[in-house]
Amino acid sequence: MQTMPAPQRLALREIHIAVNDSMASFLDRRGLPSNLDEAVRYALLGPGKRTRPQLTVLACQALGVAGSLALPGAGAVEMIHAFSLVHDDLPALDNDELRRGRPTTHVSYGEPMAILAGDALMSLAFELAGESPN
Repeated sequence: MQTMPAPQRLALREIHIAVNDSMASFLDRRGLPSNLDEAVRYALLGPGKRTRPQLTVLACQALGVAGSLALPGAGAVEMIHAFSLVHDDLPALDNDELRRGRPTTHVSYGEPMAILAGDALMSLAFELAGESPN
């Protein structure tokens, strides 16, 4: 009986780095207008624990899927999370001025751009999830 090789398993720190790199690379290929791209990257790639994408990758690994194959889905989950934070911080909702120790997206880029960045993150999440091989 022939056994299959064990799927690639990623540790938590490796997942954090791989998800950030994967999301940044995905955004590089989008060609967003520069002001929107900057706001999206600010909201998405800033400091954070990446707990949700780590759980996504770990769940896939538990099911025998290589960690690298889970990165599009993990990135999509993080994009939805970032979108929700950007919109939650807006003046019409919580009106938060700081997120993870730095100015929120609407404070840094203005409310209209924060709304666009959040909306873009939600749409981009579905696009990234569609790139998943699984």
